[in-house]
Amino acid sequence: MKIFINADDFTENALKTKDDLINCCKKLDIEIAGDISQADILFSIGGDGTFLNTAKLTDKPIIGINTGTLGYLTEVNPDELENALKNIVNGNYTIENRMMVEGKILKSSGDTISIPESLNEIAISKNVNGVVRFDAIVNDKPITSYIADGILVCTPTGSTAYNLSCGGPLVDPTAEILIMTPIAPHTVLNKSIVLSKKSNIKIKITELRDNTSAYVLNDGIPNKLESGDIVEIKKSEKIKKIIKLEDRSFIDTIRENIN
Repeated sequence: MKIFINADDFTENALKTKDDLINCCKKLDIEIAGDISQADILFSIGGDGTFLNTAKLTDKPIIGINTGTLGYLTEVNPDELENALKNIVNGNYTIENRMMVEGKILKSSGDTISIPESLNEIAISKNVNGVVRFDAIVNDKPITSYIADGILVCTPTGSTAYNLSCGGPLVDPTAEILIMTPIAPHTVLNKSIVLSKKSNIKIKITELRDNTSAYVLNDGIPNKLESGDIVEIKKSEKIKKIIKLEDRSFIDTIRENIN
């Protein structure tokens, strides 16, 4: 078995954990690949942001070591490294197939910009000024017009990220649904809407006042929006393979992070 390590190079704890992981691999005769294409498994060392960045590198299975804060996406704590490696070597793990979302921006000019697949969410958000006015349309049927700071369309995996801070529901990450959560809405409909994985969602920007700017972000990567633009979002055909150790569940992760 060969592993590839991607670590947060900006934190001392992550760098120390990387050294510890390398030492554990030497002890257990696990080879560390210098090229990601040669690896069987990816190890992400950092927080959820590092995990998302690592997940973009390849479609190979990934496991996270948490040296960040909450670490909903990460599976292993730094003091569990050797035990985690032994479990993986012995096959005591499962691989969860996590759904992703993708989309495109239909510009009012007629151009189309692709939005790559995202593990957590595709978000529409504003800058510090004003609010965004937009229509939410599902399967070509209008739901409502929003005045808000933005809106999220997230996966079950992403339910513990931006969605959670916006008051959205916690969802088992193996579920296959889409969650649409408005950000600080000034409307009567201010709750999340849970949709079928088959849903086609369109967010049409109807007005940006004064100095307000709006952006669509896929797992944090921005594209600027203009009035009249439509963001179309749906379930991606691609999946992300995440390694789960047998002694740790989603409920364990939620309980530990909430407490």
